[in-house]
Amino acid sequence: MAAILLFIVSCTEHQSNLNRDITIEAFSQLKTPQYIYSVEKMRGEIVRLADADKDSMLADLRARTYYKEGGTPVWISLMGPTCQADTLLAALRRDIPAMGFTLRAFHTDEIEQDLGRLRRLDLAEENINQLAGRLEYNLTKAYLRYVIGQRYGYTNPYWVLNRHTASSTDSLGRPLGFQRLFDVNVERPGKNFHKAALRKVGTDSLSVYFSEIAPRDTFYHRLLDELKIGQWNSHRIMVNMERRRWRTRHPKSGGKRVIVNIPSYHLTALSPDTAFELKIGCGALKTKTPLLTSAINRIDLNPNWMIPLSIIKKDIAPHAGDASYFARRRYFITDPQSGVQVDVSYASREDLEQGRYRVQQQGGAGNSLGHIVFRFPNNFSVYLHDTSSRGVFSQSDRSVSHGCVRVEHPFALARFLLGKDDDWQPDSIHTSIAVKPSVPLFITYYTIYPDTCGALHSYPDIYGYDAAVERELKAYMP
Repeated sequence: MAAILLFIVSCTEHQSNLNRDITIEAFSQLKTPQYIYSVEKMRGEIVRLADADKDSMLADLRARTYYKEGGTPVWISLMGPTCQADTLLAALRRDIPAMGFTLRAFHTDEIEQDLGRLRRLDLAEENINQLAGRLEYNLTKAYLRYVIGQRYGYTNPYWVLNRHTASSTDSLGRPLGFQRLFDVNVERPGKNFHKAALRKVGTDSLSVYFSEIAPRDTFYHRLLDELKIGQWNSHRIMVNMERRRWRTRHPKSGGKRVIVNIPSYHLTALSPDTAFELKIGCGALKTKTPLLTSAINRIDLNPNWMIPLSIIKKDIAPHAGDASYFARRRYFITDPQSGVQVDVSYASREDLEQGRYRVQQQGGAGNSLGHIVFRFPNNFSVYLHDTSSRGVFSQSDRSVSHGCVRVEHPFALARFLLGKDDDWQPDSIHTSIAVKPSVPLFITYYTIYPDTCGALHSYPDIYGYDAAVERELKAYMP
């Protein structure tokens, strides 16, 4: 229109302007409402889509929140779709299939189609604000799903694993509460992460940003390569890849670390010049060993066993007053306030079940903890320890404990932790030894995991955690 007016004005030098009284309104009939772009109308269309959206992933909730709280468009300007939309689409088409996910979960076909239509102004029966609004909303949903997933994982382990096992049920078998089973310090997106990520669309190179947030873990990339080869079950590979996206805040390390992998029933001790494995026993299905990160800071030799209340209620309270039962097992009862030992006959079954008295087992031979215990701070009162039931290590299924981890050769682990080969006399020493510096401990759950030689092995999903994570990932799977 401006070009037309310029042409008309330029003609006045040669001849009388026959259209000298014309105004801009004279061209109003050339306007088509279908093609009139309005930021406000487009935002209204986005809010309408957000109100109708039923997707419940964190990324989707954040996308809806952003627009419903007045967030401005980030992918569409007055000049049309930005080049950042093409950068995102290229990254999705490159990375999503490689991870085994489906592009449908990121609306890539619809985004690509709408990008082309908007650039060609091919509106069909829609108006430009409907098309632009849908494109903007789908781009943001796909973008947030991708960047949150790459940076923090496509699932929330606290939600998945801490709602996995019921702690109690009602008369119909419905959970009344859940056991806390995941206490690993993993990074999670804060409430403003999505706003910061969306600001990068307009200010930063998305290619650089995508590289910065991508998982860099070597084991993750090994699993990614294995997925391409196709030797292992693809869903099992994808579940274990997801675990590597949960980025752990590691305890400070002096170079040593201990990794307990529950499905393999093995403990791995690692240092710059040492790597060895030990068999372990772990919690049974009803008393699962929790997943956690901590640091071993103390070793106790021949400690008394402070028996958990759950075991007292189930196994010991029915024998209240039976002095011979307590003597055979080397159990004794103490007052929790004074610590003074109490005669067995003084504690009733109700006293024991209510925790009015404590029950301990004398340290030394026959003690359920064996001769040595490895202590580390945690919220579950669990630890690594020796055992008097050595036969457990010859079993293929070693999920047998009340939650603690039994170690096959505990003195080998002690020598590794302390860095010296002490000549202990296990039956006669009752002492505590500080581990300085403390050694990071990771109690983990991988159903595909390398041994100390680097060879990958597959292990049974003994606690059902693979199945739980896979259910959460189904929205992304083909």
